[in-house]
Amino acid sequence: MIVNAQQGPDRMSVSSDTLSSLRMIAYDPREWLRPVFQFHKSDTFRKLFLLILLIGAITGGVAWLENGYLHMSQDSRVKNITLMHQLLGFAISMLLVFRTNTAYDRWWEGRKLWGALVNVSRNLAVKVGAWLPPEDAEDRAHYTRLISLFATELRTHLLREETRLALDDQPHPELASIDRRRHIPAQVVSLLHQRTARLVREGHFSQEQLIVLSNDINAFLDICGACERIKNTPIPWSYTTFIKKFIVIYTVTLPLGFALAMGWIAVPVVMFIFYVLASLELIAEEIEDPFGRDTNDLPMHKLAENIGKNVTDILG
Repeated sequence: MIVNAQQGPDRMSVSSDTLSSLRMIAYDPREWLRPVFQFHKSDTFRKLFLLILLIGAITGGVAWLENGYLHMSQDSRVKNITLMHQLLGFAISMLLVFRTNTAYDRWWEGRKLWGALVNVSRNLAVKVGAWLPPEDAEDRAHYTRLISLFATELRTHLLREETRLALDDQPHPELASIDRRRHIPAQVVSLLHQRTARLVREGHFSQEQLIVLSNDINAFLDICGACERIKNTPIPWSYTTFIKKFIVIYTVTLPLGFALAMGWIAVPVVMFIFYVLASLELIAEEIEDPFGRDTNDLPMHKLAENIGKNVTDILG
């Protein structure tokens, strides 16, 4: 397959800049110093930098108002004002733990589905390669193209992009029957079933082999449907908006008590608390949809490429 880097991100042959945005971050989990002092473009600190400064400015203004202007620190009636935040801190921590765990479960389920797609593609290719004679190059090439095509079209389908896919520079008659206004993965599976049925009628496959191949081909759409369930069913809107409101209200009201107890030290403390809470929410937002273009999303492009290479190696 010849890749043309000049055709844009909506095709299989995407530019190098687009490919770099589709790759997951490779790192050594045992390393400590580099992750601490390295700020990647997807790091939450970069995304929250302006908001962190705003929270610091608000905290500084409250500290000056309470201690420098109103002298509230001398009033014993407000010394326990931080009690509310101590009680709410446990509640917000439980909400964020549940939020991040739910988002990670969705990400990991998406990875397992694409792992299943890799296995099903290899199994189907192995069976077709074993049951079709080597001299039947046309049918073997047909299965090679369609199995590879399904993985790439599934990626495009999950990204919701309009694409005009070509697996190589040579036109293929079977691709002309694909209507891109309809469900493309289902059409690819239909083409696989049609070719398999024709080979059964011609005596290349037996009825027993048809049953085995049909199970593998049907697994493609099962995987597609499970991926669509993750893609089209986000975390309930009321739940995510409540967490965002909770974080904002909790953080903005922190200076009311912290400024009295800690003075100007409350500025960096509140900024750090906001950074931790908001970062957890940002991470959950990014990984709850694993089929996107963020750095931490699944490398579907690479997985689809690997499926194409594996199937080509198996079927020749």
